[in-house]
Order: sequence, then C-alpha cells, then structure tokens
Amino acid sequence: MSMLDLQQIRQQIDAIDEQLLKLFNERAQCAIQVAEVKKQSLKDGESLEFFKPDREAQVIQRIKELNPGPLSDKEAGRLIREVMSACLALEQPLKIAYLGPEGTFTQAAALKHFGNSVDTVALSCIPDVFAAVQSGHADFGLVPVENSTEGVISHTLDMFIQSDLKVCGEVEVRIHHQLANRSGNPDDIQKIYSHQQSLAQCRNWLDQNLPTLERIPVSSNAEAARLASEDETSAAICGIQAVDIFGLNVCHKNIEDLANNTTRFMVIGEMEVAPSGMDKTSILLSAHNHPGALLELLQPLADHGISMNKIESRPSPDRLWEYVFFIDIDGHQQDEKVAIALDQLADKAALFKILGSYPKVEL
Repeated sequence: MSMLDLQQIRQQIDAIDEQLLKLFNERAQCAIQVAEVKKQSLKDGESLEFFKPDREAQVIQRIKELNPGPLSDKEAGRLIREVMSACLALEQPLKIAYLGPEGTFTQAAALKHFGNSVDTVALSCIPDVFAAVQSGHADFGLVPVENSTEGVISHTLDMFIQSDLKVCGEVEVRIHHQLANRSGNPDDIQKIYSHQQSLAQCRNWLDQNLPTLERIPVSSNAEAARLASEDETSAAICGIQAVDIFGLNVCHKNIEDLANNTTRFMVIGEMEVAPSGMDKTSILLSAHNHPGALLELLQPLADHGISMNKIESRPSPDRLWEYVFFIDIDGHQQDEKVAIALDQLADKAALFKILGSYPKVEL
C-alpha cells in the first residue's frame, strides 16, 4: 500500500467520524425529546423512570442481530451501550452505588452494565449499598452475588432476605488478576497484598512462582493496590482498574488459576422490570419441615417446563436448622407459564418472595 492510498483511507475515516458525530448528536436530541414526552405524560404522584432495563436489553440485542461485522457482537453491544449511557445522562445522570472502594471489580461491573456516563458512589459494605438505594441516595446499586470458583457471597444473599429492594438486572465480569507494583519489576517484591478471595483464586500460581513471599489479606483489591503504591517492596493482586488508578505497573498478567474465573453481580433497585423477551426471575422461598418437602415445593417448575438454573441455600435468620432457598429460573414473572408456576409455589411454600425479573446477562 502506497502512502497515497494510506492518506485516502485516513480521509475516508475522517469523513466517517464526522458522520458518526452527526448521528450521535441526532440520537442525543431524540433522547432529550423522549425525556420531554415522559415528563408531559406523568400523572400526579408518579415518578419519572429514565432508565428502562428491558428497553436497553432489547436495543442491544437488536444491534447484535443486525451486526454484519467485522466488529464482534460483543463489541457492537458495548459501543451501543456507551451511546445509550451518554444519551441517558442528558436526560438525568444515574447515580450507582457499589461495593467500594474505587477500583474494585464491582465498580467495573457497574460501568459495564450502565456505561461510563453515570455517577458511581463507592460504599464500604454491602448493607450500605442496599441502604443507599432504599433511601433514594442512589438510583441503583451493584453488589456481588457469586464467584464461579469461590461460591456465593453470603452477605448479599442475607440482605435479600431482609430488604424489599428488587433485582433489576445482572452483570457477569470475567475476573483477571494482575500482579502489580510500583516498578513493574517482580524482583523488588517482598510481600503481596490482596483480598482473601483473590489470594485463593491465584493460590496455585503463587505457589509455583512466588512461594516464599508473604501474602497479606486486606479488605479489597483496591486497598491492596493503594498499599502497594506506597511501598516499593510491596505488590498487589488486583484488577487493571486499580492498577491504573494507583499508578502501578504490571509484573505478571492474568495470574488467576482458572481462565474462566467469573463473578456475577446483581443490580438492585426499586423498580419492577418489564419483560424484554429474554429474561430470568430470582425467587426466595423456604419449605415446610417434612420429608420430601423441597421436592414437592419445586414440582410446579417441572410441571410447567420451567428451567431452574440455580438453587442456593442459606440458614434461616428466624428458625434454627431451617433454610431459605435462592432460586433462578428462566422466564419473566409475567409470562403465563411462569406466573402459574409461581402461584403454585407460593401456595406450597412456608416463605415465598419474588426478588425480581430482569434481562438475562451476556458475558
């Protein structure tokens, strides 16, 4: 390719960028008009809902179905989500509470789900995230619920027992752990800071490569990065977001023991999410105490052909040696078969609570 050909391609790219800018602003103007129509149609006492998870899921799915490449469907979906995030911020920037501090994987999950045009608020514990949303100080919250290698986050499940908030969405984040320090030279490392769960997820790699170094558990990977940034003999196991925030350099990339290490997060809020066409429903229930009670309790799901893709138990906070079950099923609570099955579950259960229906996640 000659320099003349390259210059022509660059001119073509510049022209396309100008078209994109024009179209981005046209879309933004439409978003402003949507907000005005919503405001005019409000009835007394109604609150304005700018963010519609079901609508966002439908838009992203449609873009993926239309995508001819060479961009991957994942990248096309990510780009349109950022466009929607920027347009939504013109209507009203969302405030998202998350389990902090800044630089955690939970913050990364919040930005992946809502886009980068939101205000994120770091809070110190999972109950504080629930409280911020419940009190109206945040529009939505992001909390971790389970990791593919280390299991469920019990504090989150316990909060769902106590709280009236709904599950409005879910996010899955592939967890990549970086070993980072100030210099980027692994020979400078004398001790390693990280969250206990991250240390566990990298245990085999550490045993094989740095078996003699002290491993110090701290409250979060972001805190580990902060400590490493203040001590040239220390390193942190953390995400790339924390590496960037605290000005570290990566010594070894992606040191997690399992390549598919994934954490699932839930979006919590006050709203009921309408059907998107590809949904999941989370419920909480407990069985009466007699032989075969759980099998009997779940029979309506089998009877109506509803797939149960997760079941997790937690000790009941009210009754000794009794358990509460957290269950995910395919479908929306407004779907006919799902609604009938849930009614039958409610009749059989000692405790029954629909946590929410929401669009299915795509990694």
